[in-house]
Amino acid sequence: MTDQQGNPDQLPAEKGQGGSGATYKLAVFEFENFRGKKVELSGECKDVLEKTQRIGSVIVELGPWVGFERPGFAGEQFVLEKGEYPRWSAWTNCMSIYSLSSFRPLKVDSADHKLHLFENTGFEGRKMEIVDDDVPSLWAHGFQDRVASAKAINGTWVGYMYPGYRGCQYVLEQGDFKHWNDWGATAPQIQSVRRVRDMQWHKRGCYIAPAPAPTPPNPNPIPDPTPNPNPNPNPNPAPNPKSKTQPQP
Repeated sequence: MTDQQGNPDQLPAEKGQGGSGATYKLAVFEFENFRGKKVELSGECKDVLEKTQRIGSVIVELGPWVGFERPGFAGEQFVLEKGEYPRWSAWTNCMSIYSLSSFRPLKVDSADHKLHLFENTGFEGRKMEIVDDDVPSLWAHGFQDRVASAKAINGTWVGYMYPGYRGCQYVLEQGDFKHWNDWGATAPQIQSVRRVRDMQWHKRGCYIAPAPAPTPPNPNPIPDPTPNPNPNPNPNPAPNPKSKTQPQP
């Protein structure tokens, strides 16, 4: 059985295209691996399920975006940066909640990133400042997992409930968040945070994992057991005029 894609439905922007002069484009597909009915978005959409029965895969051509579990920008959040998402496991690692129903562009107005995290509501208690960096574990930097308020001074961020950018996602756009409910959480728990990237400032358009460290050279190399006695042989030796090949009797 083959899927008939046909002409995609295109939903125009309802309002707010993110940052000043920014352009956004996203396509959702009915089935995994970009098959089935296709719907294109250029702005926020409160209920994409009015155009298609389900969402099995996503392609972000210009972004970034945030998708929501339920219509009306409600429920769990899923950050979608430039790239392809062939199935649900590409936009979340939570097997119980992965559906997408509404979308909106994310504002990325600056190449700089600065975030303040606070232990208590109202910007009280211990404070952690993060500048132009991704933090896979707050504990590793001497900060507890309780984050009850935050200030996104520059850039757009996404916080995660667990270390290693896992669990529920919480978008932190530029502004003040006096209470964890302001970013859609039900508990004051964030254990890792990273910057949200955009093609305007970062050409690859998404989070880039650090490259692995190069392998150090061996201080005690093993010598070659069979060295070449003639390291520089002549590839074209001159013929010996006194030597002739004799035919065998």
